Amino acid sequence: MKKQILAASLLAASSTAFAGSHASCGDVQIADMNWASATFIANVDRFILEHAFGCNAEVVPGDTVPTSTSMIEKQQPDIAPELWTNSFKEGLEKAVAEGKLSVAGKVFSDGGEEGFWVPKYMVEKDPSLATIEGIKANAALFPHPEDDSKAGFVGCPSGWGCQITAGNLHKALNLDDANFELVDPGSAAGLDGSIARAYERGQGWFGYYWAPTAILGKYEMVKVDFGSGVDEQHFIDCIYKADCQDPKPSMYPESPVYTYTTAEFSNRAPAAAEYLANRSFTNPQLNSLLAWMDENQADGEYAAEYFLTEHADIWKTWLTADQAAKVEGAL
Repeated sequence: MKKQILAASLLAASSTAFAGSHASCGDVQIADMNWASATFIANVDRFILEHAFGCNAEVVPGDTVPTSTSMIEKQQPDIAPELWTNSFKEGLEKAVAEGKLSVAGKVFSDGGEEGFWVPKYMVEKDPSLATIEGIKANAALFPHPEDDSKAGFVGCPSGWGCQITAGNLHKALNLDDANFELVDPGSAAGLDGSIARAYERGQGWFGYYWAPTAILGKYEMVKVDFGSGVDEQHFIDCIYKADCQDPKPSMYPESPVYTYTTAEFSNRAPAAAEYLANRSFTNPQLNSLLAWMDENQADGEYAAEYFLTEHADIWKTWLTADQAAKVEGAL
């Protein structure tokens, strides 16, 4: 009887302890943005927060500005795993200063990456093609898709913000003088398709792209060096603007991509917030995972299951041994 009473007492104590842990984290809403990397990361966070920290976690639809605004004004959702902060920088900084939001961590350790790219197989044949001077000197290797008498530089679809930056840099780098004409791919599918066609045929391609993305995970590309370094202030003052009159060469500055939480969540669940601070991906890691998602037509939940099952070497570094064991048990 004494043993039964002791066992019951221990069970009650452990249940109370778990309930306390669960209560301290409580209900958690995670913004599931409408692009592949963000929905994947949201589902990874949901699984880990639920099983390692006892959170009652769910993913909810989100997008950059609406989610940021709702977090600031309503303290919901609790977590935005992937915010590209350039588009809402002032509002986010103000909210952090006022104690409404917390910066949990840098979800992309390399930052968002933009640039002009060429296929790796071209650079392997001629290393000079990794530089803008090499590109200009070999313009004939990059035929325009509709005019063989010209070279083609594939820019961004009409209406995208990068259409402005790519156009300004086309001018700054004097690509017209090298017979390069700016090509509008028409859509995201058109841009991706132009890379895929060139790669599968072993042809020349030169144009704008960004990372992390499935395309750069599937097709190895080399970012072209302008030989200019990065002039972030000139990007702000001129390159980002449609009316930029005198653009100068500059590599793209890193796009900061962070995880944000409400201040209420970070105060309520400091252990979970610490996980978010530790959790980050390199661009090559995400490129590879996004390519897997694309090839397998995987949604965020399926991709998270694949990642947690196949890449424990990555996610275990974000957790304590005890937390990692709980995730493994749940898997």
